[in-house]
Order: sequence, then C-alpha cells, then structure tokens
Amino acid sequence: MEVILKETIDTLGEEGEIVKVKPGYARNFLIPRNLAMLASKGNRTILEQQRASIEARRAKARQEAESLDKKLSGVTVIFEQRVGQENRLFGSVTAADIALKLTDLGFDVDRRKILLDEPLKTVGDKSVAIKTGFQQTTPITVRIQALTEE
Repeated sequence: MEVILKETIDTLGEEGEIVKVKPGYARNFLIPRNLAMLASKGNRTILEQQRASIEARRAKARQEAESLDKKLSGVTVIFEQRVGQENRLFGSVTAADIALKLTDLGFDVDRRKILLDEPLKTVGDKSVAIKTGFQQTTPITVRIQALTEE
C-alpha cells in the first residue's frame, strides 16, 4: 500500500515522500495518527501543490540540524560519581542525566534524541551519539570521573 507521509518518520522517510508500507501498518498506525494519507490520485495532486512549502520546511529542518551538529561537535560532558570496586559506579549515567547536563551547558536536547544503548556504569570516556536530524547524528564525549570526597 502506498501512502504519502505528512511528517518525517525515522524508519520510513521524510515529509512529502510516497512510501510503500504494509496495509495494516497504514490503516492501524499511520493514518489514524495523522502521520500519513493514502497515495490516491487526488492526494498526489494536493502533494504537488504543496511541494514548495514542504521543501522549505525540510530545508529549514536540515539547516537547524546542521547548526546543532556544529555546536555539539567536540562537546565533553563531565560527571563525577561515587565508585566502588573495579571502577564501577554506584548507580549509572542515563540519557536523562546527559540531557540535563547538556541543558546546563546551554544545549536544548531531548533525552529521546540521545542514542544510548544502556546506561553507563564505568569510569572513563565514552562516545555517545546524539540525533540531530533525519538520519543524522553527531558524537559527544561523556567523561565519568571518580568523585573525590574532601
């Protein structure tokens, strides 16, 4: 079944693209949530009429993503945590912790955009990817140090 995307969806494509999906996915998920519409002849005509505004929105989103990408490249976020044996942390550093630290540094990054497979539980430097745009990520460094009690 062919549908026209009304919004950018990471796993499918960008706004305004015509994509093929399974009928159940279109009927039960995309269309009820107003993320897509059927690719009928009338809807394709509407798409062609709106092509310029869609391209402008996509270009603006790309520009914002590149701007954030440039700002975030080379950023190091430092955490001081209590550690136990073998340099393992008491607790962990999660995507929410990283997002909070980035907010303190002046970056507006949602925790869902931080691609962290599992919480960080050891001391050292880790590279963490942050999703800045459609299929575009930038790495930052997360440094975890042992807390020195004075």
